[in-house]
Amino acid sequence: MTFFFRMFKAATLDWQLYEEVEHDRAATVQAALVVLLSSLAAGLGTAEGWSAAPFSVAAHLVTWVIWAVVIYWVGTHLLPEPETRANAGQLLRTIGFASSPGLIRIFGLVPEMRTPVFWLGSVWMLVAVIIGVRQALDYSTTWRAVVVCLIGWLIQIAVIMLATTSVQ
Repeated sequence: MTFFFRMFKAATLDWQLYEEVEHDRAATVQAALVVLLSSLAAGLGTAEGWSAAPFSVAAHLVTWVIWAVVIYWVGTHLLPEPETRANAGQLLRTIGFASSPGLIRIFGLVPEMRTPVFWLGSVWMLVAVIIGVRQALDYSTTWRAVVVCLIGWLIQIAVIMLATTSVQ
């Protein structure tokens, strides 16, 4: 399966694609490239000017890693199911491909579309992450994946807030 077809299947929320990339160690670089492309789209589509875009891209890349690591830990240590067998690489790959819908945020370059495209892309990506987490952690219900993603998201925000306040 080609890289762009994988991105398309991830954006269409195809659970089988997430199962596939979970087990394909070679897909880690592809997942990072998806995050890079999605981050670039977000950086260009949401930044107030081109000079802010590099910071926005870097911030999106860092948050991908933080969120994946937190989800891995919460999902495998705090809320695992008996069938849960996963490693951080599997979460990096599934969450990476779940960033595919984020490419829509490039349309934020059109000022009138910036806010709706940002929210559409964010919600779409969240749903994709939940599906990816459900597959990577072998959960029997989607609700457990929702809870794990929510906990991970809250911890990620706390870490980012702490990091940004300590830098200032």
